[in-house]
Amino acid sequence: MNLYQEALGIKDEIVENRKHFHRNPELGLSLPQTAAYVEEKLREMGYEPQRVGESGVVATVGKAGGKCFLIRADMDALPVEEKADVDFKSTNGCMHACGHDCHTANLLGAARLLKAHENELEGMVKLMFQPAEETMEGAKMMVEAGVLENPHVDAAMGIHVFTSLPMPIGTVLMPGSKSKFAAVDWFTIRITGKGCHGAQPNNGVDPLNVMSHIHIALQALNARELDPTDNLVLTIGQMHGGSTSNVLPQEAMMSGTIRTMKNETRATVKARMEAIVSTIAAAFRAEAHVEWGAGGPVLFHDKELYKDVKRYLTAVEGLPVLDFDDVGGDFSSMGSEDFAYVANEVPSVFLAVAAGDPEHGYCYPQHHPMARFHEDALPCGAAAYAQVAMQWLSEHK
Repeated sequence: MNLYQEALGIKDEIVENRKHFHRNPELGLSLPQTAAYVEEKLREMGYEPQRVGESGVVATVGKAGGKCFLIRADMDALPVEEKADVDFKSTNGCMHACGHDCHTANLLGAARLLKAHENELEGMVKLMFQPAEETMEGAKMMVEAGVLENPHVDAAMGIHVFTSLPMPIGTVLMPGSKSKFAAVDWFTIRITGKGCHGAQPNNGVDPLNVMSHIHIALQALNARELDPTDNLVLTIGQMHGGSTSNVLPQEAMMSGTIRTMKNETRATVKARMEAIVSTIAAAFRAEAHVEWGAGGPVLFHDKELYKDVKRYLTAVEGLPVLDFDDVGGDFSSMGSEDFAYVANEVPSVFLAVAAGDPEHGYCYPQHHPMARFHEDALPCGAAAYAQVAMQWLSEHK
């Protein structure tokens, strides 16, 4: 059995589904058209999909009573106006600039393959179609709603396409058994002072001055408080306060993100930020606090599952596979991925598929308005989803 060859046989179907998603991108947790389309296609295949939250979709295939392997795709797009020259361009001001349209189409392709082999499955495969990866809310919502239970999930895998990679299109990339995607947390710091006329600053408390000192002090976290071998990226992306030049405002705000490679470091940095913000504000007679927004933990790989997945995929004739462990590389990234909410609960692996190289004109990376993804990569992702799930269940019945 070669599920890659079978995936090539349904390439046209996968491509058409991908084009539909690309033409109709939706954002965040509310994906009414996308979720309805996924449910429609699953029902056509003989599935009985269930909603999780407003737009999450779950379906199962196989035999009850055995192990359960979960495969996941994210479905949301970005608030980016598309500039890429494709004949299925989005026209609603949003764009699948991160390739989630490919992920959703690939998981539907895997659903087709698995349904065709349902009698051969030695357990259950759970298909997880999730919203709001870009805002780090979707996987968290689905995990909290019980997606890892009924039936209980024993292992899981996610896949992400990447464009503008200098390697053959369709290559399945195993990012290295020790590779990680960073934890991320969005934050807003709100500072309250006392507004007054600029000619009489002694009558007020300047929140802009406080904000400046907080901004500089936060940089010392990386420089003076973290082990030099540890990783932290602290980004301040916004600083706002005041509306004219001769008045000290009452309030100011700044916002940004932190990214870390250890869940322990994440907790430490968050605690220290809160202490720095409040005490610096108090030193200048102001008040300030940190508001934490969406975020997610570190994404890491289960070592044993990683070995199994490599063995399964490298045995598939015709499917190109590259393991960074074999070339002394590491695909770790300070970028983040909310599949981490699954990986922190059950043994998991996260793979990539090369979906465009600069030599053939795919020069723009994810999130760029000119980003494009090559259709030849789609059957590789669909086959990898199905092959791993089916073979893992066979070995763990």
